Amino acid sequence: MAPRVLSSPAARPTRAAAARAAGPLGPPPALSAAGITKRFGPLLALDDVSLRLAPGSFHALLGENGAGKSTLVKCIMGYHPADAGEVRVGDAALSIRSPREARSLGIGMVYQHFTLVMNMTVAENLVLARPSLPPVIDWRKEREAIRAFMARMPFRMDPEWTVRELSAGEKQKLEILKQLYLGSRIILLDEPTSVLTPAEADEVLGMLRRMADEQRISVLMISHKFREVTAFADEVTVLRRGRVAGRGEARDLTPAAMAEMMVGAQPARVSAARGDAPAGEPVLRIEGLAATDGRGRPALDGVTLTVRRGEIVGIAGVSGNGQEELVEVLAGQRAARAGKVLVHGEPYGAGREQTRAHRVRCLPEEPLRNACVPAMSVAENLGFRAFDRPPFTALRFGVSRAALRRSAERLVAEYAVETPSVDAPIGRLSGGNVQRAVLARELGLGSGEGIELLIAANPCFGLDFAAVAEIRSRILLARNRGTAVLLVSADLDEIFALADRVLVMSEGRIVHESPIASADVAEIGRAMAGHR
Repeated sequence: MAPRVLSSPAARPTRAAAARAAGPLGPPPALSAAGITKRFGPLLALDDVSLRLAPGSFHALLGENGAGKSTLVKCIMGYHPADAGEVRVGDAALSIRSPREARSLGIGMVYQHFTLVMNMTVAENLVLARPSLPPVIDWRKEREAIRAFMARMPFRMDPEWTVRELSAGEKQKLEILKQLYLGSRIILLDEPTSVLTPAEADEVLGMLRRMADEQRISVLMISHKFREVTAFADEVTVLRRGRVAGRGEARDLTPAAMAEMMVGAQPARVSAARGDAPAGEPVLRIEGLAATDGRGRPALDGVTLTVRRGEIVGIAGVSGNGQEELVEVLAGQRAARAGKVLVHGEPYGAGREQTRAHRVRCLPEEPLRNACVPAMSVAENLGFRAFDRPPFTALRFGVSRAALRRSAERLVAEYAVETPSVDAPIGRLSGGNVQRAVLARELGLGSGEGIELLIAANPCFGLDFAAVAEIRSRILLARNRGTAVLLVSADLDEIFALADRVLVMSEGRIVHESPIASADVAEIGRAMAGHR
């Protein structure tokens, strides 16, 4: 079906009419996204995606990371203008230009991460979320109004409580209360239970389910957790690679069927460039690794795995299940709370001398943020690994700029990095070329020494097809030369295309392991969603 174009302003009802459709009386209005298409440069993020949220319904939006779920919701909320398609609230076809306009139509969003001011009270967070305030706030009057509002809600909070003192479940409830306080009748949820315990998740979603049954609100929830979808949702829409891969009523869909829609029935398994030499001795061993996240909560729980020479081990899983913390521990950016990391049988802490001695390299996610200095030149960024070693040292103390430039020019040519010159700031390069440059630095050492261990985290996320093919080919070539590769990726197709073995992480643990040749997509999908 050809993408629909945005309706002309003359053909649309007024925004006032749309706002009346979202009024407080009766059921909430229907919400429809019809033929939504969105591009970010060469990346087609959404391709003719349609979805309808019926009044008083609870609709789940599923898909792997990068499938387009958040982009669709942001188009509905007005964060991103759609290149084609339309959003309807009730009978009004609209081009919502900002979250403020969405809020005026009764659409609110609860984000994955809290948007509360932690040192303020419940009352202050609610009042200050309003789009307009009087010059002087009568707090006594506001607190009385909030108490009356709370009396109508399915759960209540003391307006005087400080947000910092609330549990994660209470903070999530407050985020939902904030949307109800602002008059939202259509509530969009982005992974609302990612910071909640199962009991807290059931309580919050159960409350929303009851409010939907009472026709007080409609809910569109982005989720990866099949248990929550089957327990609370009426309908399901699944996105894959920016397109609708399937939809149906939740009661008619099994976790296996939803997993197949999410990841596909027959993902690409291996590349023709793969060598057939057997894996060698262990290079990386992780034993009982435990670590906490940035909030001090458990992120890794007894992770144990082995990566052998000439082998790619893929770590699959929904983001937020410990993969980021695992890479940070291996890169020396996060301390382990317990367990061991061994490289070549020796304790490994990712210090500069250890990475050199064991020939360990890392290709992190978002390399411009995590592996580069954007304002420094391409040559300088390419020289980070070896600038203090011959032939880059000048008179033992300085750095030979000429040697750095010569090495950079060789790597830029070998890895097809498109840059005006090696003296250009690396921050001006496209995402694919930044990724190529970092890969060139990590794998293309001027001294000619081989890489023993490569840690790659989502190496192709958001890149175009040419950059993806180039980077995957380089990783396979490293594997074929005997490098042990730990590949952490939210793209299951990438795992199947590159890995020899696949492990699944869920809630900080390894919950599934299989050789890639006999891996079952549905079983992996269930493990990713927390079904063991």
